[in-house]
Amino acid sequence: MTRPADDLLAITRQALNRVRHETPLVQCLTNQVVANFTANVLLAVGAAPAMVDIPEEAGPFAGAASGVLVNLGTPHAEQRAAMTEAVASATAAGTPWVLDPVAVGSLPVRTALARRLLPQGPAVVRGNASEIIALAGTGGGGRGVDATDEVESAAAAAGELARSTGAVVAVSGPVDLLTDGERTVRVANGDPLLTRVTGGGCALGAVLAAFAPPTTPDAAARADRLAAAAAAVAVYTVAAEIAAEHSAGPGGFAAAFLDALYALDEETLGKRAAISWA
Repeated sequence: MTRPADDLLAITRQALNRVRHETPLVQCLTNQVVANFTANVLLAVGAAPAMVDIPEEAGPFAGAASGVLVNLGTPHAEQRAAMTEAVASATAAGTPWVLDPVAVGSLPVRTALARRLLPQGPAVVRGNASEIIALAGTGGGGRGVDATDEVESAAAAAGELARSTGAVVAVSGPVDLLTDGERTVRVANGDPLLTRVTGGGCALGAVLAAFAPPTTPDAAARADRLAAAAAAVAVYTVAAEIAAEHSAGPGGFAAAFLDALYALDEETLGKRAAISWA
């Protein structure tokens, strides 16, 4: 049984307010191409970034962080070891962690790592349609980091992946799809300029970690995780829409996007968020 759309809007506004007041500490083990942009996105939305991604530090920090992002964009050997350490520590501490399986399916090293990490209970798995299909074992991946599948074609794979892992699965695209394996939410905000900025997708994983509630196994908490993840996507994509209205191209958009995230308020979010139970 789903809740009315108005409930989702209320939850979305409350989630943004919570992040702004609590300033969650988000540990980012992410790819070197997007680290700076990701940190700035977290600061703009109201969270605190920590780019702690080396062995012997990653594990202890994950136990103390509010959320952890594991992004497989450039997984060199030392970072892979740190990711394994951080995930084990986060799981033990109940720290929610987000898996972003960048280019999984098409590249072997990161695919193997994702399959080792996945059984350890991510709170959220975020990827494009091809990455989610590949991670679920029903496809071979996209063209590097680019999807070759449509969001709706990944719906069944996302549902199965959510049910088998206990994670919320977020499929990014023109209309984002999120599911916990039982319920589905769609968010129809955003702008194509997000795909023209390096880190436009990857930084969303960090925002999902900032919005994620602590990890617990009960069904009510899973529903809360779905609503919180949908709220993160709505905040992110509404800000993208606002930024695009004031941008001539990707260079201006990147700066305008940070400004839009920083300035976004609950009233504007409530008016613009196109978020609904499916």
